[in-house]
Amino acid sequence: MLNEKGRVITILSALGLTTLAVSAPLSSAFTAPKTELILAVHGEPSNGFDPTLGWGEYGYPLFQSTLLKRDADLRMIGDLATDWRVSDDRKTWTVTIRSDAKFSDGQPLTAQDVAFTYESAKKAGSVLDLTELVAVKAVDDLTVTFELTSPRITFLNTLAVLGIIPAHAYGDDYGRAPIGSGPFRLVSWTEGEQAITEPNPYYYGTKPAFEKVTFLFTGDDTSYAAARTGQLDVAAVSNALAGGEVPEGMVRLSAKTVDNRGLTFPMVPDTGKTTATGARIGNTVTSDPAIRKAIDIAIDRQALAEAVLNGFGRPAYGPADDLPWDNPDHRLPDANPEEAKRILKDGGWTPGTDGILEKNGIKARIAIYYSASDTTRQALALASADMIRPLGIAVDVLGKSWDEIKPKMHSNIVVFGAGSHDPFETYNLYVGTDAEGGWWFNTGLYDNPTVKAHFAEGLASPTLDDLLPEWKKAAWDGETGYGMKGDAAWTWLVNIDHVYFVSKCLDIGPRQIEPHGHGFPITYNLEDWRWTCE
Repeated sequence: MLNEKGRVITILSALGLTTLAVSAPLSSAFTAPKTELILAVHGEPSNGFDPTLGWGEYGYPLFQSTLLKRDADLRMIGDLATDWRVSDDRKTWTVTIRSDAKFSDGQPLTAQDVAFTYESAKKAGSVLDLTELVAVKAVDDLTVTFELTSPRITFLNTLAVLGIIPAHAYGDDYGRAPIGSGPFRLVSWTEGEQAITEPNPYYYGTKPAFEKVTFLFTGDDTSYAAARTGQLDVAAVSNALAGGEVPEGMVRLSAKTVDNRGLTFPMVPDTGKTTATGARIGNTVTSDPAIRKAIDIAIDRQALAEAVLNGFGRPAYGPADDLPWDNPDHRLPDANPEEAKRILKDGGWTPGTDGILEKNGIKARIAIYYSASDTTRQALALASADMIRPLGIAVDVLGKSWDEIKPKMHSNIVVFGAGSHDPFETYNLYVGTDAEGGWWFNTGLYDNPTVKAHFAEGLASPTLDDLLPEWKKAAWDGETGYGMKGDAAWTWLVNIDHVYFVSKCLDIGPRQIEPHGHGFPITYNLEDWRWTCE
């Protein structure tokens, strides 16, 4: 069986490339004009390249077009759509699409395909929440209407995420051989190894400058080694490797993100209630606000960013730091264990004979769960525990599979990740569904009527700009909120920079603040990339 290094050698050889010893850098690979790119940027989808099953949730779907899309500044602009408007009651959206769009098989894209896509995605019930969509209808070939159960201005973001699939060529194997109207088409996909793409000859937008773009699905160590030998044009690397020697002929790009990690708290006490599957609900320790607030301000986020992320990241205080709906007013100074101890004392927590705090006969003992396959979450869990224990709180740190974590997530702290260009994700994180909902949102079952009212007011706004004040109030309105000054429903830890080594000859254009998911988001404007060396 080939190891990771042997596997990438085999892949590169199959592409007709000369494979070099990984110890010797190669500069000549960056001097000749290029018509092909090779990228190692992670992002291989487990469910294939099917938008109805989640492909494109974080970042542009590449092979498919969306109705809307975001520019480098995250402003909403048209992609397939030439016009979009909402009714006076804000429950019906009417979208007009361009007349020159074709799928990669040459067939025209019509409003019937748009309706088919949204109906299919709603039926699939995957990661895209379309529960509010009552009906979608193709009025004519270029006009489609969407009827919602209630006003939801964030539906605009759904229009910018869901790639349109062809009604005439969709089947069970679509994700492995997608046909779309995006700038590229998939030539071949060898699962676990590579995907080869080429420009879609029928694409209506900017024509890509490269005749072939190959994506290698290799691990960080192998990608770094291949970049050092001049075999890659872009390589996504882990934060642990990001500080290493920059491969010759490349530059280090550290992309700012909202790819965050945080600790989610069970917000209700343990009363013996369970889900229908027997999962315990509630935690009497973390449901005490003094515990949550103390942990929130005791954590040294800057230290986590420096030690765990190797300096390639920044502190996280909320789910959308530096995005338009972020509210910095909810923040409190952190790395303050003495203030944390005062909060606990004022909250009635006193040391027991073993040094562990207790209140009403309950010991301050918590468990932090993390995905055992994720070394970053492991390091964050362990480091956070080390910062919490001096407060007099006993902490167990447990690495498990997600299948094992799921029945624990309503009664224990879990290291979760988030980060989206869609403000509705913040709603999901703090409202979400109940314990029987089947979603991985609001697992702590947070419930603040005032916060919900702010979200509801924001969703009913006529524009996304009008939503922003209500979203900020949900974090902190001067009296309550989900943030640090309010209920401290999460302790957010860090925003993880996405680090890439990029050829000096490759102009990849302006960068977005990247969402959750290191890798494919860098390709949001792949059709605009240009080779600058002669």
